[in-house]
Amino acid sequence: MLDKKITHRPTITYRPMRPTDLQALQQIHAGLFPIRYELEFFLNVVNGHGIVSWAAVDISGCDDRMDRLVGFVTTRLVPAKESEIADSLRYDSSRSEKTLVYILTLGVVEAYRNLRIGSHQVCVEYSHLPGVYLHVIDYNNPAILFYRKMLFKLVRRLPSFYYIQGRHFDSYLFVYYLNGGQSTCSPLGWWPRWHRC
Repeated sequence: MLDKKITHRPTITYRPMRPTDLQALQQIHAGLFPIRYELEFFLNVVNGHGIVSWAAVDISGCDDRMDRLVGFVTTRLVPAKESEIADSLRYDSSRSEKTLVYILTLGVVEAYRNLRIGSHQVCVEYSHLPGVYLHVIDYNNPAILFYRKMLFKLVRRLPSFYYIQGRHFDSYLFVYYLNGGQSTCSPLGWWPRWHRC
């Protein structure tokens, strides 16, 4: 599943996750993340139970029934006042309840990296919300560089946030502020609508 290189020019499209993505999603997660997720997490992802998720699929030479999962983003909508970044947001909580996007996981199969799939995966239709936030384990330099390139702001370091295989690891908390948050949208305008089939 985690090919080292591709031998064709891929045609990437984006769509919601489907139950048929379950096995591929589990395999990709296992290859990308040190944290092992329970089956319940994956079932919630592919069935849309409390998790908003999108798939990046390669449809090169395939019909829609045979597309190949090559990337994904899984997110959860979180009330701003219950988030870890509530203290850094600038909005009037008395006027309306704001919601944030928390990125649970984001990944692209190695052979498909550097094709801007990850940046499109982050680009969801939530521009009316004050922000998007996520955690990155402190040693994941490629992810840290990716989010900085995407203009996410490093808010704080969280000591011993992760506990993996008997060891504690720190986490970095990254935020991308949108309208109503602490800063306005990036002049680079990387927040387009999803590209769909």
